[in-house]
Amino acid sequence: MELKTRILKWSAGVPVAMIGIKTAEAMGVHENDRVSIKKIDSADSKTFLTVINIVDKIVKEGEIGISSEIQESFNLKKNQRVEVNIANSPKSLDYIRKKIDKKELSKKEIKEIINDIVNNSLSEPEIAMFVSGMYENKMTFKETINLIESFVESGEKLSFKGKYIADKHCIGGIPGNRTTPIVVSICAAAGLTFPKTSSKAITSAAGTADVIESIAKIEFSTKELHEIIEKTGAFMIWGGSIELVPADSKIIRIEKMLKIDPHAQLLASIISKKLAVGSKYVLIDIPYGKNAKVDFKQGLELKESFEKYGKYFKLHLKAVLTKGSEPIGNGVGPFLELLDIIKVLNPYEKGPEDLKNRSVFLSGQLLELTKKAKKGEGEKIAEEILKSGKAFNKFQEIISAQKGSIKNISLGKFKKDMLAKSTGEIKGINNKKINMLARVAGCPTDKASGLYIHHHVGKKVKKGDKLLTIYSESKPRLQEAIKYYNKEKPIEISK
Repeated sequence: MELKTRILKWSAGVPVAMIGIKTAEAMGVHENDRVSIKKIDSADSKTFLTVINIVDKIVKEGEIGISSEIQESFNLKKNQRVEVNIANSPKSLDYIRKKIDKKELSKKEIKEIINDIVNNSLSEPEIAMFVSGMYENKMTFKETINLIESFVESGEKLSFKGKYIADKHCIGGIPGNRTTPIVVSICAAAGLTFPKTSSKAITSAAGTADVIESIAKIEFSTKELHEIIEKTGAFMIWGGSIELVPADSKIIRIEKMLKIDPHAQLLASIISKKLAVGSKYVLIDIPYGKNAKVDFKQGLELKESFEKYGKYFKLHLKAVLTKGSEPIGNGVGPFLELLDIIKVLNPYEKGPEDLKNRSVFLSGQLLELTKKAKKGEGEKIAEEILKSGKAFNKFQEIISAQKGSIKNISLGKFKKDMLAKSTGEIKGINNKKINMLARVAGCPTDKASGLYIHHHVGKKVKKGDKLLTIYSESKPRLQEAIKYYNKEKPIEISK
């Protein structure tokens, strides 16, 4: 059926199309049916697939309302004539069902699933089926290899000059563990080329991209990224902003909703992004412990997996296990974590020792991996770069190149100190509950929201001492966070 486009002045986060009730009846279309959209009287023969929503008043009969995602990706204009037809279910749905039935997928089948995710041929519930299938039934070594290759092949690739193109990634899950900006700054100051693409938070209070976004741009064109690298030797951007691994961002969106992170997807997500930016030296940080994503045994297995896949793809890849039984640093949330980062980097300030020590260790490992430091001397060199102020200067240089500034950092105007109800020793701080508490307070969307943890495990406290401070940008969110804290008791004190 021929329809005219109506541009909906809002973003849905995913491609959304709407038609009126009478138009739907004339087409024989039902709610959530899949339709194809093709331009009329245009040299562009590309067809866009999306799920249709049927509405009463938003669009007129004979119109199709489209969200900004469709408009931008399909380059549509207001009142543009398009042909809209019912589309058949993609073949990839059969392959997803195959995975749910615990059967191994071929490269062709995985590639088709990934391509259909990129092309919007699969709806969010259908992608959720694929994610659940990976989570419940795992992926074989061969399937994961094919998943990584399909990820890389589905998007663009970057290539940078230089012998030492390095990257570092943490599997996440530990509140406040914001080592990446510090490691990037130290290693770039040491002469490594560091094209760092990061994720936004999945289950945590903030990802590296969320933190950097609070003070700088994290979305750039390929040309701009090359200019930043030429100027500073490094960047820190959101991986979803460039079409490097486009399927990954869509899958991560579903993972956030489901609150699951399949093993194969975790491996494929990380390694594919390193391959896509041309990294040659890669360090993987695997925090382990109670309430971390993995325990020690699982961490060892993950380390083995990363190094096995790294070897297959001819990467100089090393995975290290770090303790992750409690939060790292003091701040949890974009601005609060940023303040910790600045305090560690600034040689005239005193930042959290645990965050500093971990960052120096990881930087040292990467300097040794790239042969920028002799074995056993990496941490010493990293420490010297940090103390000299070179890392802090490099961080500011990168932020400036990304059109940002470290000035004007403020915290949520509503806050509440949570006090110790008894004298004793802090026995445990639950990572998952801390992450959830920060999210209830408004993280990661509200950059100024979050938590400040005053004491860590092993610290003796007196009744009435501050344990943590909750910050929020809204009073109702603060009240909900206080309720959550009192109910869940994320900090355990021995009596």
